[in-house]
Amino acid sequence: MTIDIGHIKYANCTPIFTALASHFDCSGYRFVDGVPADLNAMLRSGEIDLSPSSSIEYATAHEQYCLLPSLSISSIGAVKSVFLFSSVPVEELDGCPIGLSAESDTSVNLLKVLLARKYGFSNSFERTREPLAEALKRFPGLLLIGDAALKGAASGVAAYCYDLGQLWYDFTGLPFVFALWIVRRDAATAKHAGMTMLARDLVAAKELAYRSYPEIAASCQEREWIGESDLVDYWNTINYELTEAHIEGARLFFRHAFELGLIPTLPQIRFFE
Repeated sequence: MTIDIGHIKYANCTPIFTALASHFDCSGYRFVDGVPADLNAMLRSGEIDLSPSSSIEYATAHEQYCLLPSLSISSIGAVKSVFLFSSVPVEELDGCPIGLSAESDTSVNLLKVLLARKYGFSNSFERTREPLAEALKRFPGLLLIGDAALKGAASGVAAYCYDLGQLWYDFTGLPFVFALWIVRRDAATAKHAGMTMLARDLVAAKELAYRSYPEIAASCQEREWIGESDLVDYWNTINYELTEAHIEGARLFFRHAFELGLIPTLPQIRFFE
C-alpha cells in the first residue's frame, strides 16, 4: 500500500529527503512536491498521507492528525530562511501594511504573533507574490520564507532584515517549530505497518543526514545558487529534533495564536504510535 508523502523542495528539507532516498527502500512511497501552503491543503483534503507541514496546520485541524515523534524543522535562535525584510526599523512598523509570502502559513502567523505580542503593534496584512524589490515599493515590510528568503538576504536589497527564529527566541527563550511531520489519522490506521517503517526510516535518515552535510551539499541543486559551504552552515543552523523544549515552544506559539484568534481551538499534541 503506497504512502503519499509531501515533499517541500526547500533547502531546509534537502538533507533528510536526500538521505532517505539514497539509503532506504522508497519503493512504497510516492513523493508529492509542493510549497508548504499547498501541501497543507493537500494534507487536509486527504490527497497526501503525511508531510513535513506547517505547525500551524496541525493546530488548525489537529482532530484529523497525529505527529511522527523525534522529527521537526525548527530553530533555536536564528533560522536563516524566514525573514521580515523592511525599509524601516522594525520598531517603526506599528500600523503599517505588511506583505506576506503566499507560500507560508506558520511563518505568517508567527509574524502576526511577534508583531502583536513582542512589539504590541497593530498591522494589516496582504499576501503577495511580488519579488522582494517590487514588494518593498508597496509595503514597508515583507515576509519571505525558504529559498526566496535565503536569496533575499544575500541580495542586500532591503535596508533591514529580521530573522523570525531569532526574534521568537529573544521573546521566549524557546525553540520555534516551523514544521512538524504531520500524519492523517485515517492514513495512520489504514497504513500502520508502512507508516511505522517510514517513521523509523526518517529518524535514521535524520541521523545519517547530520553526518553527511558536506556530501549532500556537493551533489544537490541548491549549491548552484548558495554554495556548498553556505549550505552546510545553513543546515547546521536548522534543528530537526522534537524535544520537550520544542513541544513547549510549539504549545506557547499555539496559545498566542489562539488568543489572537488565528486558530479555532488549542490543539492537543498527539503522536503516531
